[in-house]
Amino acid sequence: MEALPLRVLACGDVEGRLETLFGRVRAIQSKSGHFDMLLCVGNFFSSTSDAEWAEYRSGAKKAPIPTFVLGANNQETMHCFPHVNGCELAENITYLGRRGLFSGSSGLQIAYLSGTESQDEPTPAYSFSSKDVTELKSSLLSTPDFKGVDILLTSPWPRGVESFANSPGEIDTKKCGSTLISDLAASLKPRYHFAALEKAYYERLPYRSVRLCDISFSFEIRVQFLKNAGGKLQSYTKLMWCLSSFVEDMWFSHYPLNICQYNQVLLPYRNHTVLQETPQHVTRFIALAEVGNTSKKKVFILLNLLSSSTNNMAYLYAFSIVPMSLMDPAELVKQPQDVTENPYRKLRKGAQKTKVLGCAEVLLQSAAWVRSVTVWDAAQPTGPCWFCLASPEVEKHLVVSIGTHCYLALAKGGLLPDHVLILPIGHYQSVVDLSSEVMEEVTKYKSALKEFFRSKGKKYVLFERNYKSQHLQLQVIPVPLDYSSEDIKECFITQAQEQKIELLEIPEHSDITQVCDTSIFLHL
Repeated sequence: MEALPLRVLACGDVEGRLETLFGRVRAIQSKSGHFDMLLCVGNFFSSTSDAEWAEYRSGAKKAPIPTFVLGANNQETMHCFPHVNGCELAENITYLGRRGLFSGSSGLQIAYLSGTESQDEPTPAYSFSSKDVTELKSSLLSTPDFKGVDILLTSPWPRGVESFANSPGEIDTKKCGSTLISDLAASLKPRYHFAALEKAYYERLPYRSVRLCDISFSFEIRVQFLKNAGGKLQSYTKLMWCLSSFVEDMWFSHYPLNICQYNQVLLPYRNHTVLQETPQHVTRFIALAEVGNTSKKKVFILLNLLSSSTNNMAYLYAFSIVPMSLMDPAELVKQPQDVTENPYRKLRKGAQKTKVLGCAEVLLQSAAWVRSVTVWDAAQPTGPCWFCLASPEVEKHLVVSIGTHCYLALAKGGLLPDHVLILPIGHYQSVVDLSSEVMEEVTKYKSALKEFFRSKGKKYVLFERNYKSQHLQLQVIPVPLDYSSEDIKECFITQAQEQKIELLEIPEHSDITQVCDTSIFLHL
């Protein structure tokens, strides 16, 4: 049986104008039928609204539909919210709390974060900090099979939301918005995100909700894949799904492939049930103006629940929504024609620089578990090798440079034009098999490529896929230079949590040959 959609109203800064707001809600319902709830972002109270509010608090008046509000954004209205973790303020009016997830019997999931961003310590009661955002993200991302939330409610705009999209008009986007909200929205992937405080209506074009991976590769992450007697396929699939969200999201958003390139490069992986990136739904960001504003701008209301020619309605938004958990997955991920790039990919550009990790080792289980498993046998050459330089099978027209122990070649059917390979001239299966002389020359090639790509405004990610391969191939994929270093670690940790994979970091400058062998599935 098909789930019935919920009919929802969202509202901007009320500023204590309860009669104006609820009078308009009643008028809408008399014309368009019943709505299930009203969501309010921004300033619900003002410092001068006590008299009007007293009638609702005492029960003399009642909100026409269940109304959910965010907390204070300033000290003056703190007294209106008696309990920090949420409470009923009056009949049909509920304060959600400082942060969390609200989910009613309908299954609709509403994530919320009250207040404005603050760098002060301790954080004021009407503000949020990076710790609040991290804890909210962790509580949701650790949920099994987390795909996103239906609605995200914040008072501030996310910083940079206008990137790749229509202009917000007169709003100075360089001065408004919160980078923490951007980070939160990128991680929680809401289908709708409502905000206020800027006294303006702005409906951004929908954008793709993808896994955020702003990446710099001055370090290497190596992934060790191990199996036990009965769990080989399951563990193998889970690991590569975790990696694929990084690989496909990053490559395809910046370097679109034609179908021929896609088949040549990725189908070998997909034959092993890997890189099966789940399609993502889109996010719609809507900023709402204050109640009772005198703007004459027209407002588009989704699904024509309200007339698109109605004036003075920039503070209300009506829409229908079926909870994500009840939707057909194919319907959920349908892409509208006007969908844009995710605006938060350069989220951390300009952020404070931190020490870059030199090397990280990713293991699927604890050391005790590793000692108890049996790894598969290393692959042995089974016939002519396409990558041995002396072999008649090698395609010499792709060779770029030949050294003493290694050579550089263009990738056949590369992900992008400057996708190159570093390969040993001799027959080595994996990087951990290389002699010291070969490894030294590999390092020289890596350094030379680093300088080359930097001159082109790029840096690179390097990986080795070592699944039943006969000859080592180090794949070198350029990425934009402005990607930051920290997010690759966060990306792996977040997605590993989703897949219940334990990650163990080893110290910088560890000798990879001492902790890994040729059974390792992938080096990144």
